[in-house]
Amino acid sequence: MPELDPHVADEVPWSDRITPYDDRHKVIYMRLLDAEANGADWQEVARIVLHRDPVAEPERTRHCWENHLRRAKWMTTTGYRKTPCRRSRPPAVKRHHGRAGTAAMIVQL
Repeated sequence: MPELDPHVADEVPWSDRITPYDDRHKVIYMRLLDAEANGADWQEVARIVLHRDPVAEPERTRHCWENHLRRAKWMTTTGYRKTPCRRSRPPAVKRHHGRAGTAAMIVQL
């Protein structure tokens, strides 16, 4: 399970495969993508999510933010395809009626 607030390096160890760093930083990547989608100011995101000070170290902070956001985007477009549990097709969903007449969705893996 990824840590909720792991230490963030200045530079993502880049690879064409998912790395242990990626596994530990999935929550960071999701927070960066969410912030970007919501139009959050990059400096505020860097301060809160990456624990960097954009006023004291603007270049270092901007580089760290850009580098991690780029990796987060890679994870959503390419990296997810390299996960060991990735399926070749989406799971089938079937409707199931329980004892009390309630309907439930069952995902077949």
